[in-house]
Amino acid sequence: MAQADIIIRIFGVRHTVADRIVFHIDFDYFYAQCEELRDRELKTRPVCVCIFSDRGGDSGAIATANYIARKYGVKSGMPIKFARSRLAHIPDSVFVGADFAHYSDISEKAMEIIREYADVFEYVGKDEAYLDVTKRTEGSFENAAHLGQQLKNQIRNEIRLSCTIGISRNKLVAKIASGYKKPDGLTVVTPQNIESFLDPLKIGDIPGVGKVTEEKFAEMGLKTISDLKKIDIFTLNKMFGRKISSYLYNAARGIDDDPVAARAPAVQFSRIVTLKEDSRNFEFLAKSLDEICADLHKTILEHKKMFKSVGIQFVQSDLSNKTKSRMLKNPTFSEDELKKTATLLLQEALADQTMDVRRLGVRVSELSELEGQSSITNFF
Repeated sequence: MAQADIIIRIFGVRHTVADRIVFHIDFDYFYAQCEELRDRELKTRPVCVCIFSDRGGDSGAIATANYIARKYGVKSGMPIKFARSRLAHIPDSVFVGADFAHYSDISEKAMEIIREYADVFEYVGKDEAYLDVTKRTEGSFENAAHLGQQLKNQIRNEIRLSCTIGISRNKLVAKIASGYKKPDGLTVVTPQNIESFLDPLKIGDIPGVGKVTEEKFAEMGLKTISDLKKIDIFTLNKMFGRKISSYLYNAARGIDDDPVAARAPAVQFSRIVTLKEDSRNFEFLAKSLDEICADLHKTILEHKKMFKSVGIQFVQSDLSNKTKSRMLKNPTFSEDELKKTATLLLQEALADQTMDVRRLGVRVSELSELEGQSSITNFF
């Protein structure tokens, strides 16, 4: 892409020294971009990277799709058969199985470049990282904008990947900014302009707010972050409990004191139980599944994580294993989203189930940090 085509938005004309300057880097449609690197002819075609299930055929879900495919309504987490129907009139559409070893190799090369730009580097996932660049930018957001563009250029030149960077005073706002202009964007939100940047955005633009949570607010007539700020903390507590309500209250105001820090990446969290009796009855299994999800969700919140992949596991009456998983469109912390996705997977898995289930489990993976978890009492 030519230099003139790169989108740079800097909110606010003044460039002031802030306590911190944080980058959030997000590789655009990463898995599909990796496939385009392997075959350059794919760049002009709709590309869908699929996670096929063991049922064969088009059973499974879309892990990610390039922007050409997205124009036709293909989304992450969509069943493959639905994606095929939306692209049925495009004869050169491409559906490929996910090659995570290939993606990891490319990610490692890109992360090596990114580390060199950071005072502190925090790995989030194959396609995502945070950088604290306060020292090397001397606290200047103008310097940060230039540094961000240099980083984007080096990644493009050496790895041939495009990425989007959000820059602000904390991880939360930087992450929201990185999603503001995609693909290949660079958005800087200075401290004095955080409120004007956040207010008109959708509540669903807050990291971790899934479709179910967004719909709850929509039923109350609340659609924007500005609308969310009208709800007091006590009402939020009744709706979501202390931890999530604190996060939502702070996020709507751009508050996040979670520092950029090197962390060993968590792989997954899981829970599995032995059922009171072997069964393949949906109602019986669904009740146990609901309890497993509730217990697993407590662990997710205790570790301040979001998840993007949900899976279920059967240990069958002959002690063989069966698994099924789905990638969500966006990371979330929502218990409702966890239960809803796990229940859908249960329904799909039972469609061809011939043996009773002895043990039932749920796991979440593709984990990332849940920003802004400080106690709300700090901000009264």
